[in-house]
Amino acid sequence: MFTGIIQAVGTIAALDPKGADARVRVRTGQLDLSDVALGDSIAVNGICLTAVALPGDGFLADVSGETLSRSAFADLRVGSAVNLEKALTLATRLGGHLVSGHVDGIGTVVARREEGRSVRFRIAAPAELARYIAEKGSITVDGISLTVNRVVGAEFELNIVPHSLSETTLGQFQPGRRVNLEVDLIARYLERLMLGERAALPSEGEGLTTAFLAEHGFLNSR
Repeated sequence: MFTGIIQAVGTIAALDPKGADARVRVRTGQLDLSDVALGDSIAVNGICLTAVALPGDGFLADVSGETLSRSAFADLRVGSAVNLEKALTLATRLGGHLVSGHVDGIGTVVARREEGRSVRFRIAAPAELARYIAEKGSITVDGISLTVNRVVGAEFELNIVPHSLSETTLGQFQPGRRVNLEVDLIARYLERLMLGERAALPSEGEGLTTAFLAEHGFLNSR
C-alpha cells in the first residue's frame, strides 16, 4: 500500500525486454533506499513494482506483460522521469489517501492552462472508470494523490499548485500524454459490496446499473 505522496522523482536507466515482459532499472535520485530490502515494493508512476536487485543508485524490477498492457508503462523510455514512493509502514503519515499501486486504467491529458501560479489539467478517463470519479474526491494520477476539482462525464479537472508541479512529473504534463489512473479504493469496494449475492454471478463486469439501484430503492422512481 502507498499514500500517493511522491517521495522523489527518479529516471528510467535501462529497459530490457524479455519476451512478453521486461526488466527495468530505475535510478532513484534522492529517494532514501537505506531501509529497502530485496522483495520490497516501490511505486513507479503509480505501479507497484518489486525490487529484485539493489545496485546502489536505484533498483531493478520485473514488469509483467499484464502491467505493460494495462498501464502507460509502455510509453516510458530510457531517461524518462518517474514518480517514486516506497510502500507505507504503520508509522507513515497518511498525507494523501490509501493507494494500492494497481492501475485501473489509462487516462489522457486533454488540456492544460495556467491559473495564477497553479496549473489546471483536464484528463479524460476510460468510460468504465467515470462512475468512480467524484468532485472533491481522490484519484491517483501517475502515482500522485490528487483532489478532483470538477467532473464532466468521463473527464475531470485538477488544480495543481507550484509545489506539486516542481516535486513530481506533473510539470511535464502536456495534452496527449497518457497517464496511469487508480480510482479511490473505497468507491471500488463499496460498489462490489452493494452488489451483494449478485457479485457471485457471471457478468460482463458492468457493476452497478441504474436499474439495480432503482430496484433496491437507491433511486427515487417519482
